[in-house]
Amino acid sequence: MSYPNYGPGYYGPPPLTHPNGTTILVLGILSLVICQILGPFAWNMGTKALREIDASGYVYENRGMVQAGRICGIVSTCIMGAVIVIYGVIILFAVVMGVTSS
Repeated sequence: MSYPNYGPGYYGPPPLTHPNGTTILVLGILSLVICQILGPFAWNMGTKALREIDASGYVYENRGMVQAGRICGIVSTCIMGAVIVIYGVIILFAVVMGVTSS
């Protein structure tokens, strides 16, 4: 039996795995679920890793994991900032009410 000739096969180098991909994803998820202070770390590490991936020119199989962890870190950081602002307004309101009532 003869098989058709589709020309030379080029598959390129195998995709690489960024060493911090899993760490970034775990930090991003934990920042949303448990501890929001991890959000800026996931955001920062994800940005650095994406820059490394883009600068390398190679195909990384876990680029999506890095992006997902970075996005979770961004969302968590924004939520943490909003909570800090809300608490600040509440404390400021309590202080103003305490000063005006006395």
